[in-house]
Amino acid sequence: MKRSLQAADEDDLTRRVAAGDRQAFDELYRRTSPWLLARLRRRCADDDIVADVMQETYLAVWRAAGSFAGSATSGSAVGWLWTIAAHRLVDAFRRRARQSQVPVVPLGESVAPAAEDEVMAGRVGQELEQALLTLPLEVRQVLRAMVLDGFSVRETSLLLGVPENTVKSRARRARIALREALS
Repeated sequence: MKRSLQAADEDDLTRRVAAGDRQAFDELYRRTSPWLLARLRRRCADDDIVADVMQETYLAVWRAAGSFAGSATSGSAVGWLWTIAAHRLVDAFRRRARQSQVPVVPLGESVAPAAEDEVMAGRVGQELEQALLTLPLEVRQVLRAMVLDGFSVRETSLLLGVPENTVKSRARRARIALREALS
Protein backbone atom coordinates (compact mmCIF):
# COMPACT_ATOMS: atom_id res chain seq x y z
CA MET A 1 0.00 0.00 0.00
CA LYS A 2 1.41 3.40 -0.97
CA ARG A 3 1.82 5.99 1.70
CA SER A 4 -0.02 9.25 1.15
CA LEU A 5 1.97 12.11 -0.33
CA GLN A 6 1.82 13.96 2.99
CA ALA A 7 3.51 11.07 4.80
CA ALA A 8 6.14 10.47 2.09
CA ASP A 9 9.60 11.91 2.62
CA GLU A 10 11.48 13.74 -0.16
CA ASP A 11 13.33 10.58 -1.21
CA ASP A 12 10.01 8.76 -1.66
CA LEU A 13 8.55 11.70 -3.55
CA THR A 14 11.54 11.75 -5.90
CA ARG A 15 11.14 8.04 -6.60
CA ARG A 16 7.47 8.67 -7.39
CA VAL A 17 8.43 11.55 -9.68
CA ALA A 18 10.76 9.13 -11.49
CA ALA A 19 7.70 6.97 -12.12
CA GLY A 20 5.91 9.96 -13.66
CA ASP A 21 3.72 10.92 -10.67
CA ARG A 22 2.78 14.57 -11.24
CA GLN A 23 1.19 14.93 -7.80
CA ALA A 24 4.41 13.76 -6.16
CA PHE A 25 6.30 16.37 -8.21
CA ASP A 26 3.87 19.07 -7.07
CA GLU A 27 4.34 17.99 -3.44
CA LEU A 28 8.13 17.89 -3.79
CA TYR A 29 8.05 21.38 -5.28
CA ARG A 30 5.73 22.66 -2.52
CA ARG A 31 8.09 21.35 0.17
CA THR A 32 11.45 22.26 -1.32
CA SER A 33 10.96 25.39 -3.40
CA PRO A 34 10.84 27.91 -0.50
CA TRP A 35 14.06 26.46 0.93
CA LEU A 36 15.75 26.30 -2.46
CA LEU A 37 14.68 29.85 -3.33
CA ALA A 38 16.15 31.15 -0.07
CA ARG A 39 19.44 29.30 -0.66
CA LEU A 40 19.75 30.63 -4.20
CA ARG A 41 18.96 34.18 -3.12
CA ARG A 42 21.77 33.98 -0.55
CA ARG A 43 24.16 33.32 -3.43
CA CYS A 44 22.68 35.56 -6.13
CA ALA A 45 21.00 38.96 -5.83
CA ASP A 46 19.61 38.90 -9.37
CA ASP A 47 15.97 37.77 -9.13
CA ASP A 48 15.83 36.98 -12.86
CA ILE A 49 18.76 34.58 -12.60
CA VAL A 50 17.30 32.98 -9.48
CA ALA A 51 13.93 32.50 -11.23
CA ASP A 52 15.64 30.93 -14.26
CA VAL A 53 17.70 28.63 -12.05
CA MET A 54 14.59 27.56 -10.12
CA GLN A 55 12.79 26.71 -13.36
CA GLU A 56 15.78 24.88 -14.85
CA THR A 57 16.31 22.96 -11.61
CA TYR A 58 12.77 21.63 -11.32
CA LEU A 59 12.67 20.84 -15.03
CA ALA A 60 15.84 18.80 -14.53
CA VAL A 61 14.29 17.09 -11.50
CA TRP A 62 11.25 16.11 -13.54
CA ARG A 63 13.37 14.81 -16.40
CA ALA A 64 16.12 13.11 -14.37
CA ALA A 65 14.41 11.86 -11.21
CA GLY A 66 15.16 8.33 -12.38
CA SER A 67 18.87 8.97 -12.03
CA PHE A 68 18.36 9.76 -8.35
CA ALA A 69 15.89 6.95 -7.78
CA GLY A 70 18.20 4.42 -9.35
CA SER A 71 21.34 5.41 -7.45
CA ALA A 72 22.14 4.06 -4.03
CA THR A 73 25.04 6.51 -3.59
CA SER A 74 23.29 9.75 -4.49
CA GLY A 75 22.59 10.80 -0.88
CA SER A 76 19.35 12.49 0.04
CA ALA A 77 16.89 13.83 -2.49
CA VAL A 78 17.28 17.31 -1.02
CA GLY A 79 21.05 17.10 -1.46
CA TRP A 80 20.57 15.88 -5.00
CA LEU A 81 18.17 18.77 -5.67
CA TRP A 82 20.65 21.29 -4.28
CA THR A 83 23.44 19.84 -6.40
CA ILE A 84 21.33 20.36 -9.52
CA ALA A 85 20.47 23.93 -8.49
CA ALA A 86 24.08 24.78 -7.64
CA HIS A 87 25.25 23.53 -11.03
CA ARG A 88 22.52 25.53 -12.77
CA LEU A 89 23.52 28.65 -10.81
CA VAL A 90 27.17 28.26 -11.82
CA ASP A 91 26.06 27.82 -15.43
CA ALA A 92 24.00 31.01 -15.17
CA PHE A 93 26.99 32.92 -13.77
CA ARG A 94 29.15 31.64 -16.63
CA ARG A 95 26.54 32.71 -19.20
CA ARG A 96 26.32 36.14 -17.63
CA ALA A 97 30.11 36.52 -17.60
CA ARG A 98 30.31 35.62 -21.30
CA GLN A 99 27.57 38.11 -22.14
CA SER A 100 29.01 40.98 -20.13
CA GLN A 101 30.78 43.76 -21.94
CA VAL A 102 34.54 44.15 -21.98
CA PRO A 103 35.54 46.77 -19.38
CA VAL A 104 36.98 50.07 -20.51
CA VAL A 105 40.70 50.14 -19.75
CA PRO A 106 42.66 53.40 -19.43
CA LEU A 107 45.32 54.01 -22.07
CA GLY A 108 48.63 52.35 -21.40
CA GLU A 109 47.16 49.48 -19.33
CA SER A 110 46.84 45.93 -20.54
CA VAL A 111 43.72 43.77 -20.22
CA ALA A 112 45.30 40.49 -21.24
CA PRO A 113 47.23 38.54 -18.62
CA ALA A 114 50.84 37.71 -19.31
CA ALA A 115 51.39 34.53 -21.30
CA GLU A 116 53.25 33.00 -18.34
CA ASP A 117 50.26 33.66 -16.06
CA GLU A 118 47.91 31.97 -18.52
CA VAL A 119 50.14 28.92 -18.79
CA MET A 120 50.54 28.61 -15.00
CA ALA A 121 46.82 29.06 -14.39
CA GLY A 122 46.02 26.40 -16.97
CA ARG A 123 48.60 24.01 -15.52
CA VAL A 124 47.41 24.49 -11.93
CA GLY A 125 43.80 24.19 -13.05
CA GLN A 126 44.51 20.90 -14.85
CA GLU A 127 46.45 19.52 -11.90
CA LEU A 128 43.66 20.47 -9.50
CA GLU A 129 41.03 18.96 -11.79
CA GLN A 130 43.00 15.70 -12.02
CA ALA A 131 43.51 15.63 -8.25
CA LEU A 132 39.78 16.13 -7.65
CA LEU A 133 38.95 13.25 -9.98
CA THR A 134 41.08 10.89 -7.88
CA LEU A 135 38.99 11.56 -4.78
CA PRO A 136 36.20 9.14 -3.88
CA LEU A 137 32.68 10.43 -4.66
CA GLU A 138 31.67 10.92 -1.03
CA VAL A 139 34.78 13.02 -0.38
CA ARG A 140 34.15 15.14 -3.50
CA GLN A 141 30.55 15.72 -2.35
CA VAL A 142 31.76 17.06 0.99
CA LEU A 143 34.37 19.22 -0.72
CA ARG A 144 31.80 20.60 -3.15
CA ALA A 145 29.32 21.41 -0.37
CA MET A 146 31.82 23.02 1.98
CA VAL A 147 34.14 24.79 -0.45
CA LEU A 148 32.11 25.58 -3.55
CA ASP A 149 28.70 26.00 -1.92
CA GLY A 150 30.01 27.48 1.33
CA PHE A 151 28.05 25.19 3.64
CA SER A 152 29.01 24.67 7.27
CA VAL A 153 29.78 21.20 8.62
CA ARG A 154 26.24 21.01 10.03
CA GLU A 155 24.61 22.10 6.76
CA THR A 156 26.75 19.64 4.81
CA SER A 157 25.78 16.89 7.24
CA LEU A 158 22.08 17.62 6.70
CA LEU A 159 22.51 18.01 2.96
CA LEU A 160 24.30 14.69 2.49
CA GLY A 161 22.51 12.79 5.24
CA VAL A 162 25.68 11.78 7.10
CA PRO A 163 26.88 12.55 10.67
CA GLU A 164 28.86 15.73 11.26
CA ASN A 165 31.96 13.78 12.28
CA THR A 166 31.82 11.92 8.97
CA VAL A 167 31.74 15.27 7.16
CA LYS A 168 34.77 16.44 9.14
CA SER A 169 36.77 13.30 8.44
CA ARG A 170 35.93 13.40 4.72
CA ALA A 171 36.92 17.06 4.53
CA ARG A 172 40.24 16.23 6.21
CA ARG A 173 40.82 13.33 3.79
CA ALA A 174 40.13 15.66 0.87
CA ARG A 175 42.60 18.29 2.09
CA ILE A 176 45.32 15.71 2.65
CA ALA A 177 44.77 14.04 -0.72
CA LEU A 178 44.74 17.35 -2.61
CA ARG A 179 47.84 18.59 -0.80
CA GLU A 180 49.71 15.40 -1.72
CA ALA A 181 48.49 15.45 -5.32
CA LEU A 182 49.47 19.08 -5.85
CA SER A 183 52.85 19.00 -4.12
